[in-house]
Amino acid sequence: MSETTSVSDQPTAEPTPESSPRHIRIFDTTLRDGEQSPGASMNLSEKLEVAAALSDMGVDVIEAGFPIASPGDFEAVRQIAQTVRGSTICGLARCNEKDIDRAWEALKVASSARIHVFLATSAIHRQFKLRMTTDEIVERAIAGVKRAAAYCDDVEFSPEDACRTEHDFLCRVVEAAIDAGATTINVPDTVGYATPGEVFDRFKMLCDRVPNMDKAVLSTHCHNDLGMAVANSMAAVAGGAGQIECTINGIGERAGNAALEEIVMAIKTRQDYFNLTTGIDSKRLVPVSRLVSKTTGISVQRNKAIVGRNAFAHESGIHQDGMLKERSTYEIMSPEEVGFSKTDLVLGKHSGRAALADRAKQLGFTLNGEQLQSVFDRFKVLADKKKEIYDGDIVALVQQQISGTSATQWTLLDYEVTSSRDKTPRVRVTLGHGDQEFTEQIEQGDGPIDAAFWAVEKITGIELVCKDFRVRSATLGRDAIGEVNIEVEHKGRSYRGVGVSTDSVESTILAILNAIDRIAAGQNDPSENELPQP
Repeated sequence: MSETTSVSDQPTAEPTPESSPRHIRIFDTTLRDGEQSPGASMNLSEKLEVAAALSDMGVDVIEAGFPIASPGDFEAVRQIAQTVRGSTICGLARCNEKDIDRAWEALKVASSARIHVFLATSAIHRQFKLRMTTDEIVERAIAGVKRAAAYCDDVEFSPEDACRTEHDFLCRVVEAAIDAGATTINVPDTVGYATPGEVFDRFKMLCDRVPNMDKAVLSTHCHNDLGMAVANSMAAVAGGAGQIECTINGIGERAGNAALEEIVMAIKTRQDYFNLTTGIDSKRLVPVSRLVSKTTGISVQRNKAIVGRNAFAHESGIHQDGMLKERSTYEIMSPEEVGFSKTDLVLGKHSGRAALADRAKQLGFTLNGEQLQSVFDRFKVLADKKKEIYDGDIVALVQQQISGTSATQWTLLDYEVTSSRDKTPRVRVTLGHGDQEFTEQIEQGDGPIDAAFWAVEKITGIELVCKDFRVRSATLGRDAIGEVNIEVEHKGRSYRGVGVSTDSVESTILAILNAIDRIAAGQNDPSENELPQP
């Protein structure tokens, strides 16, 4: 598939300290590659919210989607390009006229736009997927880049599966793409096959052998199939890359991509070694991680680096003793640096909107008047049930607001449940829809949760198949908020729902209604075509 090269397991050279750190561009592809994670499709309002959060955090380039993939993807890219400022907005396209024309149609309203064209180059892709010769590949790449450059000064070219492409041919394609007008050359490890040493050698080889390489920025895009995406990305930078492509929480196809938060904090924490810098506000990492997790329905593992719940947790007695004496004994960065709160701020039923808004802002969430009132109303209800409300409770309430639809159709007004070991559960549910109220009482199901599904389905007339049901505690204690995440299927399409309450049955009903609102609003619009990606 590619020529054999002699490589080491680690980069062959250490960075040489410079007078000032080298700036590395952060290219976020959460909305494109990240959304290709199974079940991670986002609706338009969710994409706009994530894009705004990425821009506020300081991301240099936001790859907003693949405009040719579906009408929904096109509209998302167009609206992000129209509304988001501060970041370059990028759209993906294959090296053909229709893709590129469609991408520009979506991007042309952006204050700063980039067209990203790609074409596979490895022997295995040439033989089995494209069935094209090397000459045909070069000709197609040149034509694609030239067409994109006729629309836009900022053009990125990706030779897909570059890390399994022969060195000589890769150099030839890269040189031709730059001559045709490419200003960024992305070298993707499309299948997560490479090791750090190989990546370093490949990037250094391109810098040394491609005569016009100084006219373009080298970029790296690493997948995590062997768990080396972040290490490979940093090796690419050591080899000459000036841009890293990554996603929030490392989401993406198969095992995902290099995680943005890990890249940023590696550069920040080990600046003594890398001598690099980014424009990312690291204190926004945890709030944006939470936003993406709630929007996509993909939970962050507890021991996830930087943004996981255990990232700054210490249970070992030896560790706790060291932390009490000197924090740096067991923490190489502070939780505040990435957006965690050092301690929980206790709020109660006597707290007002101002205190709630201030704490939400400290936790990374800015609420407008309508959102604040909605969260505050639920906060007051919760405060009557709990003696103390902690940061985790506030985050859960805000995230439920974020996960809600823009125009709620159904609201939970009341419910009663009776259940015992040997009897069929009985559930009485009252829902509101506009000015109307609907009540249904049923005695069926395998338990109160199943009965709640039956009751809501009967009232709304929407039949659901539950594909996934997850419950987690948002905070500590017996009176902790329970967060329910569900995935349901309706007429062959999947929808997510989330609900939070100290009552697990209530949070389940809220999650069901959240999913039904999405169905009614027709907001879930996954890509209609499966197309090859870099």
